Amino acid sequence: MEGKPKQILIADDEPDILEIVSYNLGKEGYEIYTAKDGNEAIERAKQLNPDLIILDIMMPKKTGVEVCQILRSQPQFQDTLIIFLTAMSDEASQIKGLETGADDYVNKPISPKVLVSRVNALFRRVNSKEVGKSIHIGNLTIDPVKFLVVIDQKEVILAKKEFELLHLLASRPGRVFLRNEILSQVWGNDVIVGDRTIDVHIRKVRQKLGIDCITTVKGVGYKFDM
Repeated sequence: MEGKPKQILIADDEPDILEIVSYNLGKEGYEIYTAKDGNEAIERAKQLNPDLIILDIMMPKKTGVEVCQILRSQPQFQDTLIIFLTAMSDEASQIKGLETGADDYVNKPISPKVLVSRVNALFRRVNSKEVGKSIHIGNLTIDPVKFLVVIDQKEVILAKKEFELLHLLASRPGRVFLRNEILSQVWGNDVIVGDRTIDVHIRKVRQKLGIDCITTVKGVGYKFDM
């Protein structure tokens, strides 16, 4: 995988399931975290803000459905990917899970190959959507199809790399992007640039927008925060 590994939180009260799922997804290069019940899943999700959450439906303290409902009610988890693990193979249970806000479900007993395939497919789907996805935050609009930035109904002209940098940071408000991750996703692994390049582009974006929406996290990277 390029850039920072995707973070996955796995919540299940069966230690064997946690071990199997963690091992197989870890082999794919994902960064794995675990929780053993619904309450711990919620707390760990708030701490980590992971890219994907895998929830067993039948967990103690709170079911996977309850956890999903709670997380989906909070803005930071609106776009987080969620997969249910369920021993219930009937169609009604599957529909209920998807209506709750899950992106997919995998039936137990789990096939590691099937689960890994579903996870990889979800990330590919999201990445393909985000290429042309417009971002609307407050009075700011970023349209990658038209290569357009509008703030307070006024168009702002950004250079190509400035635009790509802004779009990357604004795609996950509040998330800290590491310097190496920014270099990889905006400039690519084949282009050699230094940290100073990022600093200069960040300064130009701030100046052109006229608002301080990009926060420097000293020694780590940057995050978008209006």
